[in-house]
Amino acid sequence: MPDASQRPSVLFVCVHNAGRSQMAAAFLTHLAGDRVQVRSAGSAPADTVNPAVVEALAEVGIDISAEVPKVLTSEAVQASDVVITMGCGDTCPVFPGKRYLDWQLPDPAGQGVAAVRPIRDEIEQRIRDLIKEMPPAEQLSRRKPPGAAGSS
Repeated sequence: MPDASQRPSVLFVCVHNAGRSQMAAAFLTHLAGDRVQVRSAGSAPADTVNPAVVEALAEVGIDISAEVPKVLTSEAVQASDVVITMGCGDTCPVFPGKRYLDWQLPDPAGQGVAAVRPIRDEIEQRIRDLIKEMPPAEQLSRRKPPGAAGSS
């Protein structure tokens, strides 16, 4: 397994961290394994992950039943190479040197599993595309910012 500092790090952010960002993090973890460090968070996290999201992911063999929504912190953004927002708007902190993507996806809040499936499938395809764009760990270790701790 690559050293954590040499793996690309991706943070998925949505308002409640109960649906879209949880699905995206689960797919990236499932499809990329330990090649990528994955985080998800919300600007106003819910108490629990949306049950329809848990069910929709279980249908494709991914178990997120133990996941809990997490609060977005500046530290999580600073520690990430790529920040993918899904409707968090201006509440997402912006730091120089990060790659920001904004994925416009329907919010699964209050939807049944039938409505969540197309959102799940769209997220899976975007994750597959994202993995293809990820630089190898060797490139990441060479592109550390000047003065970064642990530079080799």
